[in-house]
Amino acid sequence: MKEMDSTDALTMRKRRRSITLRVLLVLALAVGIGFLFRQGWVPARFNPLPVVSLDAPGGLLLDWQLAALRYEPGLCSQVLKSPQIQAAQISDNPLRDGCGWLTAVRVSEMGGAKVGAEPLTCQLAAAFAMWMAHDVQPLAQSVLGQRVTSVRQIGTYACRNIIGNPLWKNRRSEHATANAIDIAGFTLADGRQISVARHWSGPGPESRFLKAVHQASCGYFRVSLGPDFNAAHRDHFHLDRGILWTCG
Repeated sequence: MKEMDSTDALTMRKRRRSITLRVLLVLALAVGIGFLFRQGWVPARFNPLPVVSLDAPGGLLLDWQLAALRYEPGLCSQVLKSPQIQAAQISDNPLRDGCGWLTAVRVSEMGGAKVGAEPLTCQLAAAFAMWMAHDVQPLAQSVLGQRVTSVRQIGTYACRNIIGNPLWKNRRSEHATANAIDIAGFTLADGRQISVARHWSGPGPESRFLKAVHQASCGYFRVSLGPDFNAAHRDHFHLDRGILWTCG
């Protein structure tokens, strides 16, 4: 009897180990598939996700939908179109020493506002256009009573490492692959200049607007840094679609 009980217990332990192993394998497979989607490594012809539309704010799968534009020039042309954005694709600049760009565009207008910027990766441009159309413009209208007519950007591509964080000083910035943009301010329809450096702190509507649009940007960009993050960002928002995920 004891021998049978021992055999049953051993069988149960083997069964539990088998079930645990299967669960771990399924979880590992799910994580691996999720990472492929997050990095934009699933070719468009095999990607079951609906193509992102700039006409709507997006849902739970927006991050993966934006990532799908990363290596797909044809899909980029399909998505980046007026009235939400005026963009033209530019030639690739293959990466050397961590610098260069792929599937990038030149942008002249986003969300009804002038934004002269190049190069920008397609996924970054799409995220920017959605943020402008669905958050920046409505917030400007509700908080400031005016639409934004232009955006002052102070940097897109730059072959350099991360600045302002000693833990990452040896890592290439997302600027090095045209996957980041720095925003210093906005111009309103009545000519008012809204500056991150001047208006971030304070009780006025300009400060409320800047903090609201910064918070909203976290829904489109994986990294969104502002003056509260560190001194290196005291005068601008840093927005990128890199591998990290930080909103501060």
